[in-house]
Amino acid sequence: MTSQALVLDFGGVISRTLFETHALSEQALGLPPGTLRWRGPFDPASDPLWQDMQADRITERDYWMQRTREVGALLGEHWDRMETFVQRARGADVQAVIRPEAVAAIQAAQAAGCRLAVLSNELDLFYGADFRHRLPLMDCFEVVVDATYTQVLKPDPRAYALVTEALGLPPERCVFVDDQARNIAGAQRAGWQTVQFDVMQPRASFAAALGLLGLATPSLS
Repeated sequence: MTSQALVLDFGGVISRTLFETHALSEQALGLPPGTLRWRGPFDPASDPLWQDMQADRITERDYWMQRTREVGALLGEHWDRMETFVQRARGADVQAVIRPEAVAAIQAAQAAGCRLAVLSNELDLFYGADFRHRLPLMDCFEVVVDATYTQVLKPDPRAYALVTEALGLPPERCVFVDDQARNIAGAQRAGWQTVQFDVMQPRASFAAALGLLGLATPSLS
């Protein structure tokens, strides 16, 4: 087995962002098309709350909790857990929100003998504890480090250390992919190779990560 690892964030990298699936969310929640207008990285100028998060004036969890409360209020309900939003919006078909580019990259890395890990700040917190058990793709990952349980959030250096310790690899043998600049900077400080995931160009982002592992970009079936 190779002594390299592909380490992925979940939300935004493996899973399509909620910004990309507004139409699916509106349909699942019974909201009129076009109700959800906040677009995050797809239109930062129209999303001041996203700009606050990017400027570190609020945390990512703060951002999503406000959006959760807003969507719950549209339904006349009080939602105080991100898990409620995600499960209501995505619970029927978990596979529908997984990026095909992610599946292809994960399978390519696995076929080449690379180690696979997930490093997430809120996998089970946002998606619910049963989400990953309903997603066969998660069986590909040898290590899942989730701050829902560790309470150590990226970019804390301890978060990255938990992964390298679990894998038994030095930092420089890990290629990390995350969509948030602060988490990429944390990984770089920890000595990891990194690719900042561009939600506008998922295929190119995964190609860059596989390239660091010495692998070719797979075709999408």
